[in-house]
Amino acid sequence: MSWSAADVPDLTGKTALVTGANSGLGLRTAQLLSEHGAHVLMACRSVERGRAALRTVTGAAELLELDLADLASVRAAAEQVRERTGDRLDVLVNNAGVMVPPKGRTADGFESQIGTNHLGHAALTWLVMPALRAAAGARVVTVSSIAHRNDGFDITDLNFERRRYQAGAAYAQSKLANLVFAVELQRRAEAAGLDLLSVAAHPGLANTELTGNSTRSRVGGPVGRGLAAVVRAGTRLVTAPVDRAVLPQLYAATAPEVTGGQYYGPTGPGEMYGQVGLARPRSLALDPTLGRTLWVRTAELTGVSPEPA
Repeated sequence: MSWSAADVPDLTGKTALVTGANSGLGLRTAQLLSEHGAHVLMACRSVERGRAALRTVTGAAELLELDLADLASVRAAAEQVRERTGDRLDVLVNNAGVMVPPKGRTADGFESQIGTNHLGHAALTWLVMPALRAAAGARVVTVSSIAHRNDGFDITDLNFERRRYQAGAAYAQSKLANLVFAVELQRRAEAAGLDLLSVAAHPGLANTELTGNSTRSRVGGPVGRGLAAVVRAGTRLVTAPVDRAVLPQLYAATAPEVTGGQYYGPTGPGEMYGQVGLARPRSLALDPTLGRTLWVRTAELTGVSPEPA
């Protein structure tokens, strides 16, 4: 379909929370939602970078400190969201993520990618669910990736405690978990009779900071910084600019015709580029048994009560 940011409807009176809003897709999502009238909470791990990002937003927006790799931070941020919004949140965009870093653990001992990309977002979604329940037609948009099609998912070993760590497999696992969670949340919302849509989206190949940051974190030092600059330059040649790559998640968050449980992305070759439309999820992502299993396992790992139950 031919859809652009100009097609975003008037969002006056709505409140949105965007994670990873200090750069890339998250920042552009926050900017565009704000430009169309929404009040945006920009959730950022770095307060300093968040303040710089906030200065680029022309509409109503405020900074929220959030480190998805630390469940204490997630809980504190969720409390802030409910307090600042008057317990009413219209849109949650689970956008933040890390990609193929060296083997590492979150503050709570999770493998860093599943912990940040999936567990942190799932916990946040559940903790702000009372605010989402209070908004008619609220939406939860969870950002996945074409990498979700790659091998590596093991529900019995999400934290790579038995398997040899492979950064690419861990990233693919976390992105499949994002998609499985989004679909299962829609099932649960429908079963509970909630006026809420849970959808997923992916940007295709996007020119964001993820690739350069990954290179810098893996190599480190001056060499890492130099390689990151080279990688960023190369990335620009083969990826879509942020203004185009952001459209699937922006469409999922705002378009009136969006339906729950769907997955949106570019419709060009390999879903790498192109107009926004329905993306093709891996069949495993739609498996209700896996959805239930991941839902329960996520609650066990995070210690957060799932919503809706």
